[in-house]
Formats: sequence, structure tokens, C-alpha cells
Amino acid sequence: MPARSGLGKGLDALIPGGSGAVGGSGAAQVPIDAIAHNPRQPRQSFGESELQELAASIREHGVIQPLIVAPAMGGRYTLIAGERRLQAARRAGLSRVPVVIRSASDQQLLELALIENVQRADLNPIEEAQAFQHLAREFKLSHDAIAARVSKSRVAVTNTLRLLEASAPVKQALVDGKISEGHARALLALSSAKAQEIVLHRVINLDLSVRQTELLARKLSGKQPAPKKRPRRSADVADIEKRLRASLGTKVSLKHGKKGGALTLYYYSDEELDALLEKLL
Repeated sequence: MPARSGLGKGLDALIPGGSGAVGGSGAAQVPIDAIAHNPRQPRQSFGESELQELAASIREHGVIQPLIVAPAMGGRYTLIAGERRLQAARRAGLSRVPVVIRSASDQQLLELALIENVQRADLNPIEEAQAFQHLAREFKLSHDAIAARVSKSRVAVTNTLRLLEASAPVKQALVDGKISEGHARALLALSSAKAQEIVLHRVINLDLSVRQTELLARKLSGKQPAPKKRPRRSADVADIEKRLRASLGTKVSLKHGKKGGALTLYYYSDEELDALLEKLL
């Protein structure tokens, strides 16, 4: 899958200093047991079959793309990016892995892990929303600032964060891929968790579309679509209709616009039609 625009340069933009290890231009080989997991890793779930496939590839070809780590106390390292590769390398039985060593703050640990996962489309919507929430609450980043870091629009970031307001069953169904983000946002129109759960089961059982879910949620929440406003009729049009009704003795409808319009005459029997034609002709 090609990298999304703007994300490929995210790591270098956040932690400048080239791609090499400290003191050199190439990757350093470090003991795999000396690397601790990134405490800010937003991705919580890794498919076992996916890890086993990657582990098989690593046994044959090694770790092609180095992990990015930050130096820690006692000759140890904290993983910045490459959680999936690290787990697969452990399964492959590697004792040492190639790394690029960079310095990183707590905020950068989260941002870099988030950028990598967003670039690879590895995060489910709830994991992504939780990562955005950490950036907003702990590091006081605005939605605009978060959007700039992950190459998304501010509206996309805001809509993703709204998913955290959904009930637990809705969020789990989203994680499990049973519903889409559009379904989840539609269910947010229901104020109670119980109502969301009831409609959720109906959505899944009936395989409702997002639009159908929106209409159902709106109906159950008591919100009706706003009625279309009828165009205002001018006094001149109303006066012409009144005069025509008096002259012709029947209902008249006049629709007038800048480029013309339509005049409709109504009759309710053959006799009325004959009388109307006699007056007109």
C-alpha cells in the first residue's frame, strides 16, 4: 500500500538527524531484549496470523526496515516505531535487531507511533481516537495541530474523536468491523447507551446502510427532518391568481420565475372543462 501524502516525512520532521544510528550513518545492531515497548503505542491489538507471517519473512530475509528507538537508562532502549516488527522478530527467535537511535520526548513517542500506524492503516478507529485524545488532553494540542501531524483534515480528527462518546457495545462492534465509522456516528444521535445498543443489533441483523441507520436513529430520537420551506409568494402573483379565479370560475395556480413560469387551470368535470374552454376560446 503506498504511503499517504505527507506521512512519509513525518518521522524525520518530528525527530531530525538523518536515518543513521548515533555516531554513524547505518543502523546499529542491539540486543532485542534491551528494547522496551513504547508506552505510548496507540495500537493495542495485533493479529497473531499477521505476526506469524511477518516472523516467517524475518527468518528468511531478516528485519529489512530498522526499528526506531530512543536511548534509555542502563544501556536499554525504548521503542519509538516498529512494534509489529519487534514482536515478529521475537517470534522469529532473533537475538539482535537493526535499529536507528533517536532522542524523543513522551509527546514524540506518541506522535511517531501514531504517524507510523496511520501511515500503515494499522489502527482501528477507536485506537486512533484514543491516540488523538491523548494528544489533545496530555499535550494540549488543538484539533488543527493534530490534523497537521497526521495529514488529516481537522473535521476528520473531530469526527474520529466523537467516536469515543459511543456506548461500549457500539465501540466494540466498530473495532470488530461489524459496523463502519458512519454507522457509529449515526448511533450517536441516540442519547442513551441502551437505545444505541438496541439500534446497533438491528443495524447488524438487518445489514442496514449508514443512511438507513441515520433515519432510524433520527426517528427513535424524536428528531424529524426539518420541513422544506415553501417559497414565499409575492403579492402580485396572489393578486393575479385571485383575478383569474374570479374571471374563469375555477381554481388557478400561477408559478412565476425570472425566466418564465407556468399557469395551471383546474376543472373537475367535463361540463366545467367545456365552460372553461368557451370562456378562453
